[in-house]
Amino acid sequence: MLRFDDPLPLRPRRVLVAGVSGAGKSTLARRIARVLDAPYTELDALYHGPEWTPREGFVEDVRMLADQPSWTTEWQYSTARPLLVERADLLVWLDVPFATVTLPRVVRRTLRRRLHREVLWNGNIEPPLRTFFHDREHIVRWSIRTRRKYTGRIPQLDADMPHLAIVRLRTQRELEAWMAGPLASAAD
Repeated sequence: MLRFDDPLPLRPRRVLVAGVSGAGKSTLARRIARVLDAPYTELDALYHGPEWTPREGFVEDVRMLADQPSWTTEWQYSTARPLLVERADLLVWLDVPFATVTLPRVVRRTLRRRLHREVLWNGNIEPPLRTFFHDREHIVRWSIRTRRKYTGRIPQLDADMPHLAIVRLRTQRELEAWMAGPLASAAD
C-alpha cells in the first residue's frame, strides 16, 4: 500500500475511490478524473432507478464501464466491486476520521439535499429526515454502520491483487499533497 507521498508506479487509466459514505469519494473521483483527463462515472447514477429502486441494467452498465480504456468511479456496491477492481490499476482509499470528518459531512450533505429537495439520480430526492429513526438503510445510519468495513477489506485486496496500486489518504492535507504531487506527476 502506498503512502500519500509515494510516487505512483504508472500513469493511472482506471481509478477507483473507496471509502465509507460521506468520506468524499465522488468529489475526489471527479477531481482525479479532471487531472487525468479521464471520464468520470458516478456509480450511484447507474445503480439507482426511480423511487430508489436498483436498476435492472446496473451490472451490465458496470461491465461496459469497466471495459473502457479509462475511467474514474467509486468502489461501491457488492455486485460492482469485483468487476471494477479486476480492471482498475489504482484504488484510492479515503480513510479519513469518521467522527470529525465523515459523519459531519454526511449529515450536512443529507440535510442540504433534503431541505433543498435536490434532485439526485433518476428523479430521486432524499427521504424525509424522520426516516433516520426507522429506516436501517438511511444514508447516515448506513455510514455509521459500515464505517469500519474497509479496514480489513482493503489490506486484503492489497495482498490479493498485486497489479493494483493502492493509496491510503487519511487527512485532507494528505489528499491535497497527493493530488499536487504523485497524481500530478503521474498525469504529466
